[in-house]
Formats: sequence, structure tokens, C-alpha cells
Amino acid sequence: MDKTRTQELDQHEEAHDLLCAVRDAFRVFAHRASIILGTAWAFAIAILIIVIWGLTGPRFHYSDTWQLIINTGTTIVTFLMVFVIQNTQNRDAKAIHLKLDELIRALKGARNKLVDLEELSDDELKKLEKEFQGLRKTSTERDTKAAKVESEQGHRR
Repeated sequence: MDKTRTQELDQHEEAHDLLCAVRDAFRVFAHRASIILGTAWAFAIAILIIVIWGLTGPRFHYSDTWQLIINTGTTIVTFLMVFVIQNTQNRDAKAIHLKLDELIRALKGARNKLVDLEELSDDELKKLEKEFQGLRKTSTERDTKAAKVESEQGHRR
């Protein structure tokens, strides 16, 4: 292999390692942030900040700058939190899907075609939903008939 090709591979590997390191660091940050920011204490602190900001209004004569501070702060926090929340939601959804896939594969008689439902089109999902609604209706009718039979047998005794 020539020297240029080796250097290209090394640069690609370094870039890949950096990307993985950034992704892992963000995952850890997002997980910790969601744990901390999802508490009642974080909510209470946010309320306290708003109350303090509101109480300082008269001192600053409710100026445009005073209003801009809260608007800018909340916009920045909201913008950043979208990424944190989306990251944690994506990871949670993926973990749940994998757990459900494992359960489906482990159960005898389960339809393995249900493993990749998230890959189906909206029309395919609607068709499957109608199928399950029919199964649910049939099951409910069967359970109602069975309960009625049991009730009648109980009264005869």
C-alpha cells in the first residue's frame, strides 16, 4: 500500500474516532441532563428564575432589554433541550423496540413479521391495526359469551 493511501486511512480513522467520541460524550451528557432536568427541583428552579425576573421588572421599568433577557434565555434553553430530549427519546424507543423484538422472537406462535413494524408504511400499519381491532373484538365477544355461560352454570347449582 502506498504512503498516501495509508495516510488517508489514518485520517479517516482519526475522524471516525473523533465522531464516536463526540457521539458518546453527547449521549452521556444527554442522559445525565435528562435525569437532572427532569426533576421537581429543576422545575422549581425554573419557576424561581421566572419569579425573580418578574420581580425585577419594576426596577428596570419593564424595558425591552428586560424582556429580551427572558425571551433570549428561554429560547436558547428550549433550543438546546430539543436535542437532549430527542436523543434520550430515540435511545429509549430503540431499547424498547429491541426488548419487544426479543420477546416476539422468544414466544412460540408469535408472528415474527411484527418485529420490524417501525419499517412499515402508514397504510400497512393501518391495515395491521384494523386486523388487531378485529382480533380484539372477536376476543371480547368470546370472553363475554364465556362469562355468560359461567354465570348461567353458577345459577343452576
